Amino acid sequence: MASKADLVEPSAPQSISITPLLKRLWPSPGENNVTVDEIALAIEHIFTGQLSPVQTGALLTCLHFTGWDRRADIIAKCAQVMRKFASPIDKSALDKVVKERGRPEGEYHGGLCDIVGTGGDSHNTFNISTTSSILASSLLLLSKHGNKASTSKSGSADLLQATQPEAPVLAAVTPEAISRVYKRTNYAFLFAPIFHPAMKYVAPIRKELGWRTIFNLLGPLANPLEGSLEVHLLGVARRDIGPVFADALKMNGAKKALVVCGEEDLDEISCAGRTFCWRLVDRSTHGKSSSQEDVDIESFTISPHDFGLPAHPLQDVSPGKGPDENAKILMGILHNNIPRDDPILDFVLMNTAALFVVSGICEADTSNMGPGDDGKVIMERGPGGGRWKEGVRRARWAVESGAALRQWNEFVEVTNGN
Repeated sequence: MASKADLVEPSAPQSISITPLLKRLWPSPGENNVTVDEIALAIEHIFTGQLSPVQTGALLTCLHFTGWDRRADIIAKCAQVMRKFASPIDKSALDKVVKERGRPEGEYHGGLCDIVGTGGDSHNTFNISTTSSILASSLLLLSKHGNKASTSKSGSADLLQATQPEAPVLAAVTPEAISRVYKRTNYAFLFAPIFHPAMKYVAPIRKELGWRTIFNLLGPLANPLEGSLEVHLLGVARRDIGPVFADALKMNGAKKALVVCGEEDLDEISCAGRTFCWRLVDRSTHGKSSSQEDVDIESFTISPHDFGLPAHPLQDVSPGKGPDENAKILMGILHNNIPRDDPILDFVLMNTAALFVVSGICEADTSNMGPGDDGKVIMERGPGGGRWKEGVRRARWAVESGAALRQWNEFVEVTNGN
C-alpha cells in the first residue's frame, strides 16, 4: 500500500516552518540578531508556496509592527527576491529593441523609464503617474509598472482598461511580447499579475490583514524590467520613507532616480505646496563603468512656482471619481481638449516635467522635438539644479503636438493585435 508521502506529487512544494524566525522577529528583531538575508529567504518561501497562510500573515505582521518592513536594506533585498520570481524576459532581445528605438538627448541615454507611487496617501487624486507616463512616452521609453486599485477608486490598470473608444488589452503585454510592443511604440504598461505570478500566494492574505504590508512598498521597486531601467521617478506617501526608498534604489543599482513626497503626504509632486525630493545623482565621469560609490543622494524641496505653474488646492485635483470618469479626463488631456490652465493638467505637467528632468533630457541645450517645437530651450535652473520649467515646456509640447496621443494609439493598436 502506498504511503502518504508517495501520494504527494514530486512537484508539490514542501511546507517550511519559520516559527524560530518569527519568535526572534517579535518584539525585538535587532536584539535577536535577525538578518536581512533571513527575511529575504522567508519572503522567497512565500513565492515558492512553501509557507502556510498563517505563517505568511505572521511574518508580514511582525515586519509591519516592528517597522522592519520600512528599512532600506530589507526593502532592497526583498525587491530583488520579488524580481527573481518574476516571469523571465529575453533581456538581449529587449535591450536590442531599446537601443534601436531609444532617442538619446541631453543626458538621457535612450533607456527605459518608470514613474510609480506607493499609493496609500488617502487623497484619491486623479491618476497622475499613469497619465504622466503616457505624456513622457513622447520623448522617453516608458515601462509603466502597475496594477488595479488597492487603496483608491481608480488604479492604473483600471484607468487604462476604461479608456474609449478602444482600450488596450493589458493581458497582451506579456514577457514574450514585450520586445514586440516596443518595436511599435515608446509606451508599455506592465500589468503586475502577468509579470509576478508568484504573488498569488500572498494576495488573499494581504487583503485579509487589513493594513499595508511590505508588499505595498516592494511593488514600486519590482518592475520586471528593472535590469534595463535607466530612470526611476518614485512617489511615497510618507516623508519619513523618502530617504529609505532613495537608499533602497541606490542599493539596487539605480543611478538616475527621484523620490518625491508631497507635503500633504502625497505620493506625487504636489500641485498645492511643497514637495520633498531625494535625487540620485551619478558623480562619475566614467559613464556606465561607474560604481554605486559614485552615486550621491541630494535632498531639496520644490514647489509649483519652480515649474512656472500656479498652485492648486488638492481638492481641485481630487475628483474622487472612478475609472470611467478618470479615463475621460485622460483622453481629454491626450486629445488636447482640456483648458491650458486646468488644475489637473497642471498637476500632470509638473509630474511629467519631473520625469523629463530626472531622465536628463532637459539638459540638452538645443531642442528639435518635432512639429510645434519652437526650439526655445528654457535654461533656468531651480531646486536641485533641475530645469523644471524646461520640463514643463516639453510636457506641454507632448500634449499640444499630439505626440503623446500617437504613442498611446500605437500601444492600443499593438495590444489589440492591429
